Amino acid sequence: MKKISIIYGSTTGNAQEAAEKIAKQLSEFSPQLKDVAQCSADDFTAADCLILGTSTWGLGDLQDDWYDMLPRLKSVDLSGKTVALFGLGDASSYSDTFVDGMGELYEFFSGKGCEIVGAVATTGYSFDDSRALVDNEFVGLPIDADNESDLTDERVSSWVQNIKQSF
Repeated sequence: MKKISIIYGSTTGNAQEAAEKIAKQLSEFSPQLKDVAQCSADDFTAADCLILGTSTWGLGDLQDDWYDMLPRLKSVDLSGKTVALFGLGDASSYSDTFVDGMGELYEFFSGKGCEIVGAVATTGYSFDDSRALVDNEFVGLPIDADNESDLTDERVSSWVQNIKQSF
């Protein structure tokens, strides 16, 4: 069985809560759940598959702990890793930068030769723009814990069923 790590950056706890929901849905894989603030580059190389999550701050900024981690991963070989992404954002108050942090993770990890899985259609989401769009799909699972928390469990469950095929 492939080794899966779920690594998240969370300031208020919303991304951590989403990561825990994802881990529960993947329990048969025994994923390792880790806060990026406590990680080293080895945590990224030791896993076969990475599920990476972040919240989006301000006007489209990546969560702070990721800004500390990404420079440490620049020279690390992650080619061939299977990566799934999830991002949190506020589609109401920040509709023009919705889940931009996830888009920033996508840009970094796709540039490292990782295979990105788990794209999500924009259907059912209300937003104006996002850096996390490629070919009119989100590059991973967008979650709006502020305005659409009632949809989170269903969205997580559907997305996890989709990405399991890649693990």
